Amino acid sequence: MTGTWLVTGAGGMLGREVSARLAALEGAAVTALTRRDLDIADPCAARAAVRRHLPHVVVNCAAWTAVDDAESQEAAAARVNGEGPGHLAAACAETGARLLHLSTDYVFSGDRRRPRAEDDSPGPRTAYGRTKLAGERAVLAALPHTGYVVRTAWLYGEGGPNFVRTMIRLGWAGERVDVVDDQWGQPTWTADLADLLVRLGLAAVCGRAPAGVYHGSSGGETTWYGLACEVFRLLGADPGRVRPTGSGALARPAARPAYSVLAHEGWRAVGLEPIRGWRPALAAAFPGLLAAERR
Repeated sequence: MTGTWLVTGAGGMLGREVSARLAALEGAAVTALTRRDLDIADPCAARAAVRRHLPHVVVNCAAWTAVDDAESQEAAAARVNGEGPGHLAAACAETGARLLHLSTDYVFSGDRRRPRAEDDSPGPRTAYGRTKLAGERAVLAALPHTGYVVRTAWLYGEGGPNFVRTMIRLGWAGERVDVVDDQWGQPTWTADLADLLVRLGLAAVCGRAPAGVYHGSSGGETTWYGLACEVFRLLGADPGRVRPTGSGALARPAARPAYSVLAHEGWRAVGLEPIRGWRPALAAAFPGLLAAERR
């Protein structure tokens, strides 16, 4: 059974990818709503959208993603990241829909040098992380049996601005670039995450995946510097033009986690393969990323 799907935040980088994957899924009926179509922070609008389309699965890709701006606008970020998922969850509770809600590695402090398990205690250090954790808790409280939180990290793809595309432009420009080498994480291709979300949704509808928290990030780990060097290498540019630097040299309003690597045991427990390693994923993504930059 492929069922009926509703994607919120469908105009964003991940939302576009999820919508495209679902459109290609035989037998699936898909409604993709952009931020202009639906403000999930409006409880009446969220309820009306779910009741109108009666989806088997809702994939919530809508979010406030401006990490630094959230430090000075936490209430506005909380409206989208914290209250919005709660409104969707309440609507799904009324109709019986499963809700797949996207969250982030920022719910952890980033000060422990080991991959964080799905059941590790969160401890966000930024306004963005606090608002995303509020959204997680709202979903799991309203939907203890049909709510799924999927944390991801370091997203890149063809459908929007991101670090990898920026490095491609800088590589083409022949510039030297300073990149932090003391923040560790998992570069994650939106296409890989979208595929995983579809598989999770199908497993949820069939009763093969229990509700709860899952980690949707690539395997392995690297620093932003390591990622930039790999982009330059794939581009045929000299990785020596990428110079390592410390986080202190690039001070920002929101502190970045020093180590935000996520563990993936939750997938194996339900018979689903987690996302592949970040290097082969980046190599597979690269032709499309180059084409997107040339357009």
